[in-house]
Amino acid sequence: RAEPKGERSIDLIKRNEVYGDTSHEVNVYVKVFTNSPFLVCMDLALSQERIIDPNYLWTGPDGRDLEGQRNVNLTETGMLMVMGFRESMSGAYTCTLSRKIIETTTQEEAEMVETYKFMVYAYKEADHAYQMSVRFSTTDCKLKTNGLFIENLNQILNGVISSLTCHITESSYKCHSIRTPKNGLQYELFVNFLVSLSAQVWEEVCHKFPYDCEDVTNRRVRQAAEQIGKFFHQLRWILEDTLQVVPAIHYVDKSFSMTTIDSCQPGFGKSHHSHQNCPGCCVVCGPGTYSPNHEVTCRTCARPHARMYGEKSC
Repeated sequence: RAEPKGERSIDLIKRNEVYGDTSHEVNVYVKVFTNSPFLVCMDLALSQERIIDPNYLWTGPDGRDLEGQRNVNLTETGMLMVMGFRESMSGAYTCTLSRKIIETTTQEEAEMVETYKFMVYAYKEADHAYQMSVRFSTTDCKLKTNGLFIENLNQILNGVISSLTCHITESSYKCHSIRTPKNGLQYELFVNFLVSLSAQVWEEVCHKFPYDCEDVTNRRVRQAAEQIGKFFHQLRWILEDTLQVVPAIHYVDKSFSMTTIDSCQPGFGKSHHSHQNCPGCCVVCGPGTYSPNHEVTCRTCARPHARMYGEKSC
């Protein structure tokens, strides 16, 4: 993920190259554990010209020369790839390109120096959970069977998604009286619950699949959400055969709705203002910020103790 600009942006993405720009720093986002794209020590226009005696000097976030360091691939044409990217590798990668310009008639030589700065950030995909809501009609809000019905419903739903190691949490309901023009006063149960993967299961999956952890876990939760959606689509018959509930409680047809809820791992957060080119990403918290839990934003330290990227405490 980078900031592709111009007509050739699609070609550059296919070639896995990000060009510099002397007028501003270029933001690049690298998924944790993967390799960065090639950062090219020149702008796109200069890459189309003949360059005489080019010399490239790359420095990392700590200001040290990257030549000969581990986890980097430096080519003779001034391209840099950072391999096995981790949150601690985030920061400014700067390249200084020096080259010669030879005047055609006098053969006089002059040296040109350009500096290109890339801000490279580690990111993870957001963890998904699904907030669901559904309604049931009932004969009275004071019925004791209302609560029993919701308990039985939760048990059934947990059984539907148990094979995916997902579960129902934060289940709640309220009963409201509703006046309608045609049917007068009616009563409905407004039910809400969350479908998610437990923290323990998440850790087990991510220990087994560290490179595509969020892909695996999010796929499971999405499948669980789809199964529950199918369940409510067929609920008219399932209630009669499985729950054997009091006939007074009925599913309100087409009342099922689902919303995706994102969360980020500790040390990561979302910022549409700072990272507009990676709006759905959980980007590593920068120096001076931290994230101790599964929130979606990085907190600002009251005292600037967090000097590293990916801090989980301040």
